[in-house]
Amino acid sequence: MDGVGEPLVSRMQGFGTTIFAEMSALAASTGSINLGQGFPDTDGPPAMLDAAVAAIRSGGNQYPPGPGVPELRAAVAAQRLERYGLEYDPAAEVFVTVGATEGVAASVLALAGPGDEVIVFEPYYDSYAATIALAGAERRAVTLRPSGGRFTFDPDELRAAVGPRTRLILVNSPHNPAGTVFTRAELEAIAAVCREHDLVAVTDEVYEYLTFDGAEHIPLATLDGMRERTVSVSSAGKTFSVTGWKTGWVTAPAAHIRAVQTVKQFVTYAVSAPYQRAAAYALRNELAWVEDLRASLEGKRDRLITGLEAAGFETFRPQGTYFVQADIRPLGFTDGMELARALPGKAGVVAVPTQVFYDDAEAGAHFVRFAFCKKDDVIDEAVERLRHLG
Repeated sequence: MDGVGEPLVSRMQGFGTTIFAEMSALAASTGSINLGQGFPDTDGPPAMLDAAVAAIRSGGNQYPPGPGVPELRAAVAAQRLERYGLEYDPAAEVFVTVGATEGVAASVLALAGPGDEVIVFEPYYDSYAATIALAGAERRAVTLRPSGGRFTFDPDELRAAVGPRTRLILVNSPHNPAGTVFTRAELEAIAAVCREHDLVAVTDEVYEYLTFDGAEHIPLATLDGMRERTVSVSSAGKTFSVTGWKTGWVTAPAAHIRAVQTVKQFVTYAVSAPYQRAAAYALRNELAWVEDLRASLEGKRDRLITGLEAAGFETFRPQGTYFVQADIRPLGFTDGMELARALPGKAGVVAVPTQVFYDDAEAGAHFVRFAFCKKDDVIDEAVERLRHLG
C-alpha cells in the first residue's frame, strides 16, 4: 500500500475512535471503575427478556418488514398518544431504526445536505457532529451554560445562529451530557425559531422517562405548529435498560418518514425482529417497571452527587438522563481531557471529558461527566476512590 494516502474521506477526518470507546478501553485495561460510558450494569424487566427469547424460539428470526414489525409500530403510536396526546399513524408515521443513533443519523442525512446548516446545542452527543459531517452539512452550535444550577441557552444566541442556509435544528431533551430537561418556555423559544424560519426539528428523546425532581419531559412536537415540522426519535435502550439491543424508532409526518426510510433502508435495511417484538411487549406492559427504574436512578444520582461533592467537585444536579456534570476546578484541575486520561491512574475511576462535546472546547474544558446508572456499591466504591484525588 506504499504511496496510498489517507483513505478516509476529508469530511470525516478528525472523527477517530469515539471518546466512549477510548475511555471504556482505558477502564478495561486498568481495571478501573467505569463511570464514563452510559450503560447500566443490570438488565431490563425479566418478562421483556423472556419475550425476546420466546420470539427467537418461535422462529421470528428472518428479515422483518423494513419499516419495523407492525406490533412495535402500533405500540409506539399508542405510547405517543397515551403519554403526550400525539397521534401518529403506525403504518405511515412510525419507523423503526437500529437504535436512536441511527434514527438521528438517518433523519439528518435525509433532511440536510451539502450547503445546509444544522443547529445543535453544545455540549452535544458526539454522533451529532459526525452525522452532520457525513451529510456534507455544517453545524452551528448554541452553547448551554450554567445558570441557576442547571444548563440553559440564551434565546438571542439561538436566533443569531439561524442563517439563510439553516435547514435543521437538533434538540436533545432530556439532554446528554448536560442533564437539562428543557422547560416549556425554552421549547417555545425553539419552536418560535422553527416556525419563523421554516426549520425542521429533529428531537432526540431517548431519556424521555428518566427525569427527576418532578421535571416534565415535553415533546417539542406537542407545541403549536410543531407536529408537522418535528421528527422525534426515541428507543428502548435507555427506557428499559437494554442499550445493547439497539432498537429505536422515529415518529414524524409521513413525508418525513419516507425521507428517513429512503436513507435507512440502504444502511441497515431492518432491525432485529426478536428485539422489536420484545420492545413492543415492554411498551405495553412494563411502564411500571420503568417508573421504578426512574425512582432508583434519582436515588443513584443523589448518591453520586453526595460522593463527588465530598471529594471536592462542584456538581450540577441533572434533571434527567444518566449523567452528572462535575466542575474540576475546585480540586485544582483545569483540563478535563488531561484529568480523564490520568484519573484511572490517580483514582482507579473513569469519567468522560465534556470538552469533546463542544465546538468551543474552552467552554467545557473544566467539566467531566460521570454516569450514575450503576449499582449502589459500584458508585460507593468509585466515590471512595475519588476522595483521595485532591
